[in-house]
Amino acid sequence: MSYKASLILWFVLAAPALAQTTQPASATDNSAAALEIRANNAISRGEFTSALPMLEKLVVQYKGDSLKVGRIQEQIRMVKRMLAVGATSQPTVATSAEERKPHAAPKPGETRETNIKELGNFDYDADKGGNIPADVKQLAGSTVRLRGYMIPMDQADNITKFALVPDLFACCFGQPPQIQHMVVANCPQGKAVGYSPDEIVVEGKLNVEEKKDDGYIISIFEVSVSSVKAAPR
Repeated sequence: MSYKASLILWFVLAAPALAQTTQPASATDNSAAALEIRANNAISRGEFTSALPMLEKLVVQYKGDSLKVGRIQEQIRMVKRMLAVGATSQPTVATSAEERKPHAAPKPGETRETNIKELGNFDYDADKGGNIPADVKQLAGSTVRLRGYMIPMDQADNITKFALVPDLFACCFGQPPQIQHMVVANCPQGKAVGYSPDEIVVEGKLNVEEKKDDGYIISIFEVSVSSVKAAPR
């Protein structure tokens, strides 16, 4: 499956939940659609304890619709994870040309440890392209160590290519990251990794280049993977 196709599938699966959160729902309306709106609104407010029983009830109401049940079960898993570890997110990073902090030039032999949003700490025109800052381009060829979550791009098992994103929870609820906040990870030829739903640490050589598919910019960061490990807790 191509990266573009993977993103299309992602939007298709996430669209129902995203669309429903934009509509009002009565607290006394117990229809499945209204319940899902209320659950997603609760999640958007960080009220995970309130959202969980609503999602569990939706699994029963959507019985027989494997696509919806699968999506709701994934949301339940993510909500439980948030309740277990606390609803955390990466700090806001300044991205405007006037406020952003330029990246220092890489040093010989350096392995730069950073988070994905800090790596892509700039506003990017995904339609036109051409505005990757010079200090970001100079990171090409350097070794980086990034924390994030895996979205397989080729297959569910024996994964050789995946997108690394800063927040799988947001993705699960229909909020795909911006292109500069995704890193395409390519495993060495003949090597593969298993899927992990938990945060991972990916190390490898960084490439900074606008990649296109059918005229659309689909990525600007790629990593040639040298190691994939579970993130320390």
